[in-house]
Amino acid sequence: MNFKSKRLVRSIFHVHRSLSTFLLYKYDILWAFLIISSAIPILTFLIFGVLVPIRNGLEKLSSYESGIEQMGDAWSQFRIRYFMFALAMNFDVLKVLVFIEAFISVLLLIVSSVCA
Repeated sequence: MNFKSKRLVRSIFHVHRSLSTFLLYKYDILWAFLIISSAIPILTFLIFGVLVPIRNGLEKLSSYESGIEQMGDAWSQFRIRYFMFALAMNFDVLKVLVFIEAFISVLLLIVSSVCA
């Protein structure tokens, strides 16, 4: 390497180093926002965890059913197939809505290209 190429490489790396240092200062507000927005919920949970009284008892542990005494065990087992059916129906409805949105978008694209 001759002197000019060494000087060029040195100047490139010098600009790159100073540029990266300069760009980090632009994100100070972002980092401050992320730290503050993360600290607020954590502090809220800690403060209310200390301040809220803990009351243990039979009434606290029982399930609430409109003030009427429960009939049978509150911990009954549900079959998973009902939840799986509901999940499948949710995704089916989502597919239909996405298809309609895609159809409208393509229709608007065709109409706008014809009118332009």
